[in-house]
Amino acid sequence: MASLPAFADLGLPASLVDALATAGITTPTPVQAAVVPDALAGHDVLGRAQTGSGKTLAFGLPVLTRLTGRRSRPHQPRAIIIVPTRELATQVRRSLEPLARAARLRLVTVYGGTAYDPQVKRLRSGADIVVATPGRLQDLIDKGHCRTDHVEVTVLDEADHLCDLGFYPAVDALLSQTPATAQRMLLSATLDGDVDRLVRTHLREPLLHELDPSRGAVTTMDHHVLVVGGFRDKVEAAAALVEANPRAIVFTRTREGATELRDALGEHGIDAVDLHGNLSQGVRERNLRRFSTGRAQAVVATDVAARGIHVDHVGLVVHFDAPTDPKAYLHRSGRTARAGESGAVVILTTPRRLDEVARLQSQAGVEPRHHDLRSAPRPMTAEALATSGAVAPVRRAN
Repeated sequence: MASLPAFADLGLPASLVDALATAGITTPTPVQAAVVPDALAGHDVLGRAQTGSGKTLAFGLPVLTRLTGRRSRPHQPRAIIIVPTRELATQVRRSLEPLARAARLRLVTVYGGTAYDPQVKRLRSGADIVVATPGRLQDLIDKGHCRTDHVEVTVLDEADHLCDLGFYPAVDALLSQTPATAQRMLLSATLDGDVDRLVRTHLREPLLHELDPSRGAVTTMDHHVLVVGGFRDKVEAAAALVEANPRAIVFTRTREGATELRDALGEHGIDAVDLHGNLSQGVRERNLRRFSTGRAQAVVATDVAARGIHVDHVGLVVHFDAPTDPKAYLHRSGRTARAGESGAVVILTTPRRLDEVARLQSQAGVEPRHHDLRSAPRPMTAEALATSGAVAPVRRAN
């Protein structure tokens, strides 16, 4: 396999190359090496990439390069990055802001759930790049605080999740309000349904980079099914898994369930935080910070809130409640094994739902090992699980 080029070979300005080197980033990921040159050449780009593949820099570096050397006027950003959640907006800002400063560009985030006036003030000061959720961005446009007629490039990050959350009409409308000649980049884990409609409507002869197929993200993961007797067993199993594998993400179906499980894990001595839509933005950011800095062993999250979790070195994902479909299974599981690291994924189920879980994982393209809580190894480390259990489903005796 040919070696990847250095960032300096991709046509980036020296200021960005130096800023990347300062951050310890010297070699692009495959998706960056593929996307950046085409984006710098001005092409519309369609990228199929999973979380952890380096997609933020893949679109961020060309945006920064294009805008370098000029400043935007008040209320007239030249680049808009549309994301599905507040948490992802914050993550994108954290990734790109140091580079934007190096390029002497101003980047701001706008999203709902926070004060309106400070966002208006930042737009008035002249924002070169706006990272936004669809609803708040459209509101600012409608009130005259953000104009789109000077936008040179628009990015849709996690376009599939934008559509899953029902934002297709809003995103379609926002793209229609930007100049037809503007460059557009779309990054998504899948390219079907409403995502395909956006591509056909708004991208002009896009260059497709499909470096990370939807099933490619599971190749560095070990998948497991852990059969339990009921809710108390599930809590015991989740606690044992997190205790043996700190830095874990545990998924529940509901917001109330996330809080309940956080408390239950606490009773087992596990320092966990929850992350869901019932929490204020400040609490969500504080909880995520506790997890990302290692002060909390685990975060218990709902699907929507977890899309904002972009934390490296997560070694374990636990499906406390089974997801609704294989796409959700892959999205959840993609929180681990990021950027080539390994990880373990464990789904907890009762015997009654074992066949349903088997169908789900088969549709997701994974072949799990099966365990029973009563005979599972202790401590339940990822390494121990990988060398125990059985390939065939474990059936409990009545």
